[in-house]
Amino acid sequence: MEKKTINKQNPTFEQAYEIAELWCKEWEDDLLSEEVLADRVSELVKTNYGIRGFFAYSLSDKNCSLLDKLPFPLIFKFTEIGNKVVEITVNNLIMSSAQIINHEKDNNHVLKSNSENIAERCKGLLRVLDTNLVAKNINKILDELDNLGNSFDKSIKYNYRQKEFIKHQILDIAQ
Repeated sequence: MEKKTINKQNPTFEQAYEIAELWCKEWEDDLLSEEVLADRVSELVKTNYGIRGFFAYSLSDKNCSLLDKLPFPLIFKFTEIGNKVVEITVNNLIMSSAQIINHEKDNNHVLKSNSENIAERCKGLLRVLDTNLVAKNINKILDELDNLGNSFDKSIKYNYRQKEFIKHQILDIAQ
């Protein structure tokens, strides 16, 4: 097994993504305990690139079941970290939900399925995190939904159908 290292103080997005992939695979292969994985992940997600890289990998890779199984030690660490984890998860839910509508319109079933998987993982995680933080972040998104959009600079706003679907996805968290 090739050993990968990262600068724990300030990993790049790519390093964080790669290390998340390695750790998830080691965990899937029972080479890493839930507790050790949770400790490592909690250190990684303390930086902006670390949290982005971890969630980019763990939400999008179909073969990584970590956010499907949600081991208790990981949930505990995410709850300790608090708003940072809730915020990135809510943002990923919103973006993936909007993309579901785009992919449906484009008749791209593969990308639609990938976005649906990300949205389901986000909802599952949000259901087990701090309810008050989740509600606070969701209410903020709902208040700002008309000003949010599909592009990084928010110049392309979500259309009516996307906004309605995002609202539906948010309501689905309570299920």
